[in-house]
Amino acid sequence: MTETTDEPRGWLERSIHFVREVRGEFDKITWPPKPEMVNGTIAVLVIVAVMATFLGIVDFGLSRVMQMVLG
Repeated sequence: MTETTDEPRGWLERSIHFVREVRGEFDKITWPPKPEMVNGTIAVLVIVAVMATFLGIVDFGLSRVMQMVLG
């Protein structure tokens, strides 16, 4: 019994179909304006730098405490 679907069968056909669907979805994306994107990127980088610095200080402090406790 054969199936009568419009889905492609081979892996190459499925891959081509997938890429076409992805390209179609990319056309639906509403990209933010460039200044908004730049500001968002800068905000993320600043937050990551602050968190990395904070966690580095906490790690350094806790390692000193552990050195004093363990001898």
